[in-house]
Amino acid sequence: QVQLVESGGGSVQAGDSLRLSCTASGRDLSRYAMAWFRQAPGKERKLVAVISYNSAGTYYIDAVKGRFTISRDNAKNMAYLQMNNLQPGDTAVYICAAPDAELWLPSEYDYWGQGTQVTVSS
Repeated sequence: QVQLVESGGGSVQAGDSLRLSCTASGRDLSRYAMAWFRQAPGKERKLVAVISYNSAGTYYIDAVKGRFTISRDNAKNMAYLQMNNLQPGDTAVYICAAPDAELWLPSEYDYWGQGTQVTVSS
């Protein structure tokens, strides 16, 4: 079945950058939106960014606008999250997700990765 695996997390200092990768298997996701969520310790999982199937549309929460960029490579069945000027408030487990329906800006996500830890120190 569909599996999503994240990589690229790590421990950095404020102002540094990281690029997260999400590799999908079990299904060609080229007709599906993909998204990144994050979950900080003791807090609820929160949507961070969404990208449409053809990269024509993107959505970001205000907290990351201008710093994070979501992208995808459908030929590789992968999605990415470029994170620049990281701040301690960005510390969280970052999770890749995909829906089961071919919709732009899905309201429900059906497939989830295990997450990759991003820790930002000041």
